[in-house]
Amino acid sequence: MKDCEELGDCPDARIEKLYDYLDGELSHKDLVEIKAHLDSCAECAKEHDLECVIREVVKRSCSEKAPTSLKDNILERIGQLKTAGH
Repeated sequence: MKDCEELGDCPDARIEKLYDYLDGELSHKDLVEIKAHLDSCAECAKEHDLECVIREVVKRSCSEKAPTSLKDNILERIGQLKTAGH
């Protein structure tokens, strides 16, 4: 991962990579690079820690489950779209 200064100190570019990192969507090479960057960049480490806290709070507050009928309706609609060739 490029240094924050090389990215023009662009928070959007950092956040995009950070989300990919937290979502487990990075290649091994990118994973190693962002981990090293987080270890050396206090600003990005703070962003990472904040995002982890936000995700944990959201996870705890989202304990309500959708009704089974909703899942069934969604799966039925997906099947209809696949059959129609969409």
